[in-house]
Amino acid sequence: MSAAVTAGHHGLNVLIVEKEPRFGGTTARSGGWLWIPGTSLARDWGIAESPDQARTYLRHEAGNSFDAARVDAFLTKGPEAVDFFTAKTALRFDMPLTFPDYHAEAPGGAQGGRSMVTRPFDGHELGPKLKDIGSPLPELTVFGMMLGSGKEIIHFMRATKSPVSAWYVAKRLSRHALDVMRYGRGMTLTNGNALAGRLAKSAFDLNIPLWLSSPVRELIVEDGAVRGAIIERDGKRVRVTAKRGVVLACGGFPHDVERRKAMFPHAPDGTEHFSPGPAGNTGDGLRLAEAVGGHVEDSLPNAAAWVPVSVTTRKDGSKGVMPHFIDRAKPGVIAVTRDGVRFANEGNSYHDFVQEMMKAAKPGEEIAAFLLCDHRALRKYGLGCVPPFPMPLGHHLSTGYLKRGETLAELAANVGIDAKGLEATVAAFNETAAGGQDPAFGKGSRAYNRYQGDALHGPNPCIAPIKDGPFYAIKMVIGDLGTYAGIRTDENARALDGNGQPIAGLYAAGNDMASIMGGNYPGAGITLGPALTFGYIAGRHIAGRRPPEDAMLPQ
Repeated sequence: MSAAVTAGHHGLNVLIVEKEPRFGGTTARSGGWLWIPGTSLARDWGIAESPDQARTYLRHEAGNSFDAARVDAFLTKGPEAVDFFTAKTALRFDMPLTFPDYHAEAPGGAQGGRSMVTRPFDGHELGPKLKDIGSPLPELTVFGMMLGSGKEIIHFMRATKSPVSAWYVAKRLSRHALDVMRYGRGMTLTNGNALAGRLAKSAFDLNIPLWLSSPVRELIVEDGAVRGAIIERDGKRVRVTAKRGVVLACGGFPHDVERRKAMFPHAPDGTEHFSPGPAGNTGDGLRLAEAVGGHVEDSLPNAAAWVPVSVTTRKDGSKGVMPHFIDRAKPGVIAVTRDGVRFANEGNSYHDFVQEMMKAAKPGEEIAAFLLCDHRALRKYGLGCVPPFPMPLGHHLSTGYLKRGETLAELAANVGIDAKGLEATVAAFNETAAGGQDPAFGKGSRAYNRYQGDALHGPNPCIAPIKDGPFYAIKMVIGDLGTYAGIRTDENARALDGNGQPIAGLYAAGNDMASIMGGNYPGAGITLGPALTFGYIAGRHIAGRRPPEDAMLPQ
């Protein structure tokens, strides 16, 4: 949609083609954060960093996979893209002053000014097309209501402790209830749903058609260039000519079992992986590119953006996948292996945490970890899908998602972990926890840890003893927030062949494009920031190739 809106603003005739019956893909399920250094939003906070600082950081993060040309394009065009979209389209963003990079202490890292979140969006602006937007993950909603990242989540967590938060939550729930009674759904779109909605509104304002339930079956190649695509629509194959080019942005391959088998070390048969991404993201774009000579980058140290997830049973009996973003950092929460021992700083980024899970697993053993806490922490902060007080726990206990034990030994028996190991681990942790110390792993020692902890808890916002039974645990396994391995492209988002030469008429963006992050996860929004930017770059490059003619952009 970024590429389509950009091309549309440059006078091109554009078509967006979507495989699924709803638009928005992974974006609509995401947190809606975008990582783009050097924006005007940052300058409004008085943060005027040099591109060299962000380049230093990305060079450190990407290591041997650093792609100077594409990184420079991102750092140059990213701020330009933000200004374009906020001035010319329905996109709006908010930037907190102090959202640190995930490795803020690394060379070039920053304590804030790079991650921004999409501003909430009124669903009424989409009119009848609101029904076509993808739904957020049920596991990340409250009564079906999307919570805005940042301050709104804090209000909900403090609703029983702060009159201001209680009043905020009461108003928010009342407004949502009225919307559901009147429209059948909440009308305040937040996070990634707001980003997908705002981009769609921008496309519709340009009269750009969006074909739903219309998968691309093959690309058309004429005279050595991609000139369109064969699209299946209403049971028929339709030939669409694209005089300018085709942009592939099909969401990567989180549900492509064969490619997972080849690229995910923890999933040797392709099934030992649980992605909260849309089931339709099955690597279509990568296969389309390969069929016309494109090359998929498969040498990154991590083929996807890892996240620990837990598998829950919804009230309708279906299974849900819950990503663990912030609960791991809360005071009184630790993670252990089947031996009952800790293995990592629980407050580190989800991508880093999963890599430590992999290292801690024994050969041939299922890669899993168990997130545990005591009753006080559970009711104060919640855990995974389990909400804090005053919401009930019964459903999660009855399905086995949440395990409980009156003692640590009983919890260990119910979970299937070593009791003596767990008791020794908690005892050692508690010795220094009252003073806010974690000499074993340094939880709370990094800026990102502290940001995700409890700012009102001291002396360390991430550390508290685990001592008040009953005790609880949730099993975590490996999931992803999107794939990193993707189509090799140049700085103009053009797909490259096996010799590194551009394939005429073919572009890639989003998770179909090989990540510029080198298999690492530097900060909040490092998928959507480059997606917006390289969509913008692709749209501009297509528009500049020849005098305005037709262009076709499959999504």
